[in-house]
Amino acid sequence: MDKFTWDDAEDLGIALSEKHPGVDPLTVRFTDLHAWVCGLEEFGGDPMKSTEGKLEAIQMAWLGEYKAAQEG
Repeated sequence: MDKFTWDDAEDLGIALSEKHPGVDPLTVRFTDLHAWVCGLEEFGGDPMKSTEGKLEAIQMAWLGEYKAAQEG
């Protein structure tokens, strides 16, 4: 399986929700989000290629997963 890159926001959001269950993504600073994405086993992108827009897309994908989990 290919590793995820910064363009795989939905997949990264799911991976983060599984790795950090119960964490509200809106409480995570972008610096921490960057580190958490880079620390995922499934991530193979270049850490220097992240942008604020890409981090925001990942955060919003994670938020969708978080809200779905909260609703049951």
